[in-house]
Amino acid sequence: MSDSKAFSAPAAGASNGDEPCLAIRCRSVTKAYGTGYARVTALRGVDLDVKCGELLLLVGPSGCGKTTLISVIAGILDRDGGECRVFGSDFQELPAGERTRARGRQVGFVFQAFNLLPTLNAAENVAVPLLIAGVARRQALARARDALAQVGLAERASALPAQLSGGQQQRVAIARSLVHEPRLIVCDEPTSSLDHANGEKVMEIMRAHALGPERALVIVTHDARIFHYADRIAEMDDGRITNVKNPPAAAG
Repeated sequence: MSDSKAFSAPAAGASNGDEPCLAIRCRSVTKAYGTGYARVTALRGVDLDVKCGELLLLVGPSGCGKTTLISVIAGILDRDGGECRVFGSDFQELPAGERTRARGRQVGFVFQAFNLLPTLNAAENVAVPLLIAGVARRQALARARDALAQVGLAERASALPAQLSGGQQQRVAIARSLVHEPRLIVCDEPTSSLDHANGEKVMEIMRAHALGPERALVIVTHDARIFHYADRIAEMDDGRITNVKNPPAAAG
């Protein structure tokens, strides 16, 4: 089976009749860590839909399961039960190698800890998704530098992560999530280390790159400054989605 067929979806999750086009469909998703007395239940039957072309914010208290949920959606963690489909397909149903390749093509993930490779400079870190996808090194680095320029780091392309501030590292991680133009971008606190001006700049870039009829963006955040960028806000508590609402004022 080819990679493209391994993660194919009917017309990018196209709707049937009046049904909405869904980028993400989660039903009764469960996830626990540990065993016996040490067992901790992180997800307790999550139901969540994310529409194509939507920016959805996932909010809630620390420890309520937000990061676990987006990790399951992105195929980084296996769920214990339930169903989770991204543009009609399920990462968990794929063999390990195919899952890694499909996730690398389809998903951009901004980790809260950035997860930059310390021995690679900023441009090389951003180029990693392209290199994994088989893009020639020179072309990958050129695209990576363009992505860094968009987040205001053109002059820091040759800097190692240790030579960058926390906010600069965060912008490198965001550029890396965008560079291969994935259909789904999933972010864990992408503006937490950024001042207001850079936070606004990053959110504008992410909306422009990630939102379209065959794309979606899911952001875990505690940052009320970016709530107005959302199309909808999903509230989470104790491993469940408790409410989905419209933001106070949408940016789009």
